[in-house]
Formats: sequence, C-alpha cells, structure tokens
Amino acid sequence: MDTQWLLIVHVLITAIAVVSLLCGHWPIFEGTFIERIHHFITVGAYQNLVRLIFLAFGAKGRNMIVNVENYCCERPNPILQVFYLSIVGVTYYTIAQSSFRYIPGLYVDSWHRYVSMVGVGISGLLFLLTCFSDPGTVNNENVSNYTSAYPYDDILFVKKLCSTCNIPKPARSKHCKICNRCVARFDHHCGWMNNCIGEKNTRYFMAFLLWHFLLCIYGVVVLSLVLAGEMQQHRIIHILTTYYGIERSLSGLAPPISQWLLASFNTQIIIIVFLAIVALLLAGFFAYHAHLCLTNTTTNESFKWQDYVSWKKKLNEAKATAAALKASFAGEEPPRVDERVEKTNAYDKGVVRNLAEVIWPLSERPSFSGKKMA
Repeated sequence: MDTQWLLIVHVLITAIAVVSLLCGHWPIFEGTFIERIHHFITVGAYQNLVRLIFLAFGAKGRNMIVNVENYCCERPNPILQVFYLSIVGVTYYTIAQSSFRYIPGLYVDSWHRYVSMVGVGISGLLFLLTCFSDPGTVNNENVSNYTSAYPYDDILFVKKLCSTCNIPKPARSKHCKICNRCVARFDHHCGWMNNCIGEKNTRYFMAFLLWHFLLCIYGVVVLSLVLAGEMQQHRIIHILTTYYGIERSLSGLAPPISQWLLASFNTQIIIIVFLAIVALLLAGFFAYHAHLCLTNTTTNESFKWQDYVSWKKKLNEAKATAAALKASFAGEEPPRVDERVEKTNAYDKGVVRNLAEVIWPLSERPSFSGKKMA
C-alpha cells in the first residue's frame, strides 16, 4: 500500500512539474502556485545557482555558468533535440518491454505492435523535416520577392533595414538572433527543433504537433485496452463482487481495482498518465497555433499586437486626461475620447486562403519568382 501511494504521489508531482514548466506562464495560471513553480524552475533556480557558484568559486565560476547559459539559450545547439529523441526512445522502449507481452490480448490485436512502430517512425520523420527544413531564409536573392509578397501594414511593420543582414526587412519577417538570419513570416525559434518556425516549415511544425498528439492518444487507448483485457481475463470484478462482497458500482469497485492495477501494472499506469498529460499539452499548443494559422497571424505578431494595443490604450488615456484637463481650465464639458483600440490584421485573407498559405507557402508558388520590389 505504501508503494502504491508513493507511485501516486510521484505521478502527481511529475504532472505538476511538467504543467508548471510548459504552461506556468499562461494567463490562466497568473497568481497561482503553478506560476510560482514555473518562475522558480525557469528563473529562480538558475539565479540561486549562480549566487551559490559565485560564493563558492568566485567570478570564474560565475563566468563559466554564464557561458554555459549563453550556449544553451543564445546559440544553436542540439540539447533539446537529443532530449526529445531520448524521451521518445525511452518511452517506446519501456512500452515495448512492459506491454508487448500482453499483445495480442482480449481487446488488442497483434498488428498494434507494427502500427506503433510505424507511428513512432512517422513522428521521427516529421521531427527531421521540421528540424532541417528551411524556415524561409531571407537573403539578397529573394528579399525583393518577399517584400512584394508581404506588403507593409504600417502598424506592426514598416520599411526598414535589418541592421545585421544589411538588407530590407520584408513585412512579417524577423532577424533571429539565435540562428543569425532573417526569416520570412517568422513565428518563433523552437529550441526543440533547433530551428526557426517560419513561412516554409510552419506546415511541418503543425503536422508534428498534431501527429504527436494523436500518437499519445493512441498510446493511452491501447494501453488502457491492454489493462482492461488483463482485468477481464483475471476476472477481477467477478472476484471482488462475488468473494469480497463489494457492491457492483463505480464508487465501490474503483478503489480496489485501482490498487490491483497499481500493484500489477504500475509501469503501464505511469506511462498512461504521462502520455495523457503530454497529449493535453500538445492539444493546447496545437489549438493555439491552429488559431494563428486560420487567422494568418504568427506568434511574433501576436506579441507585437499585445504591445501595440497596450501602447495605444495608454496613448488614448493620456489624450483623454489632457483633453479633460484642458476643458476644466476653460470651464467646458470634457470631450468624449474614443478609447477603443481595434486590431486590424491586414494579412487575414479568410480561413481557406489562410490555411492554403500555410500548406502551400507563397515562396513555393510560381508567381513568387515573378514578383518585383514595389
């Protein structure tokens, strides 16, 4: 019984840590312990480590930590790629070692062994496509075409040069300081892929998220069916109701069945919980990026819009205050100032055309090479 409770506590702590790390900065967790854990994991722990290293080893130790941080966070590196491959490899190996012996089973056919291999293989292919595909690098040869393909909206994007590349910055592009290149329709730099997500590879990134979500759901369903089959073959419900006199209801059977499953299939239970948590995170991440794709917006632009709306509201408030002050000196009624700030996305072409732009990027269309700089 003690071991079972330790497993439950372990699963809960793991779930909280994963959610806090990946989602703790979301607005829904603002002011909660999830946000505080996220801050500690991402900032607080590192700051305390730097202080400890400085006290123990002085400036040389601190500089070494700073150099490591610079490599991990400010330079292209394969750390998260190796971590991803380790997670997938260890998870699949654990499933194969612990659960393939029960396949085929009462509810699971033998072909699921091979389907799982194909599923993991496709996930690896999508990972490689996203990692090593060109995100839409802007250079001297194509800058005029990109400038014509993405007109300036004069709100978020205006004509200017990239100070690093020394070329005009097309609208919707951004210079990635990690990759040291300008990327067309820049979304974000993904550490997991060690690559930027931009105009040309957003489709691969979306396919990667969707496929991994479906793969996690598939794993949860198949492993659950494996456990259901084992429970049926061992006649657990019959034994509990007939020999132990437990009421045949969910509230009556759930505790002893849970204890039996944790005692007999603890590895499968942990993997099911892990896959379920990852599936929920992937679902949220995919839904967010799907919304961006359907509205022809990028992550970079969404942050720019937040900054613009915030600045515009403050500007309107300052204008309203100035107008009210001027009216009070003149003994007049203060004028009404419209403080509404409307977001006008000049790149939204409708759901169908927005989706087509992701699936078939503008730079890969025949008309792209014929565009000239305005």
